[in-house]
Amino acid sequence: MSFLASVMLAAALGAAAEPKQIYQMTPQEAGAFIAEQRRAEPDLRKRIAAIGRRNIGQPYKLNLLGEFPYELHDTLPMYSLEASDCLVFAEHTYAMALSGSWEEFFWTLQRIRYKDGVIGVASRNHYMEVDWNTSNRWLLTDASNGASYAMHVDRALFLKTQHHVQRDIPVQDSVQAYLPVAQAMAQFSTLDEGDMVEVVSVRKGQHMVTHVGLVVLDTQGQRRFLHSSAPQVREEPFEDFIARTQARASNGLAGFKFLRLNDHIVVPPAAPQPRP
Repeated sequence: MSFLASVMLAAALGAAAEPKQIYQMTPQEAGAFIAEQRRAEPDLRKRIAAIGRRNIGQPYKLNLLGEFPYELHDTLPMYSLEASDCLVFAEHTYAMALSGSWEEFFWTLQRIRYKDGVIGVASRNHYMEVDWNTSNRWLLTDASNGASYAMHVDRALFLKTQHHVQRDIPVQDSVQAYLPVAQAMAQFSTLDEGDMVEVVSVRKGQHMVTHVGLVVLDTQGQRRFLHSSAPQVREEPFEDFIARTQARASNGLAGFKFLRLNDHIVVPPAAPQPRP
């Protein structure tokens, strides 16, 4: 065998041995990966970090999930391996880490995405503060304090204008706690692997969560921010994320919410799916 052929063969074997990232997997391969992670890593926090890192490089795509084929208001699917936005990345990572098979992952994903696990655009956890965080208290606990902002949520108007769906839902007002940027930077080192960070920004004069990511530890035990943001999933120091965000004109960065992973997690059963 010639030297060039030997080099090419070695390169091919090396490429073949390189493990796939999740976004390169088929559902069947992802199911096997989920089962292996459950067997190999009993620590949920470490499993969250390992699964999240196996999606580094996943392309970013905004607003890519819906209820199809359960509902036909759009044609967006109920899961995505190929791409993610910030919330899709976090939800898929948590659901995979809590599961031992593809089937359990898909069920858990919907339990996270929807209030009581009832599938439908009207029951999806659209607003992080008053929907997602509240519905997933079994998974994470909001540990934010230091400042606050008021929220005025009109779900009926949102569903009508964004999804062309009519629902009679009362308007909700709430007050949300958060950490201003300097306080969040000082407290980031107290977070544990698997905790969630929510970015609070000001949009049109209103505070709201506009981005989310996960906390992971590097080999020196330093906390880092793992998240899906254009152009792809990345891991970086928290201060680098803040600096890059603040460098953008009109970034609106106000602070952060810190949600801590609960110590003893039992995924609750879903409510019965109502007949259409």
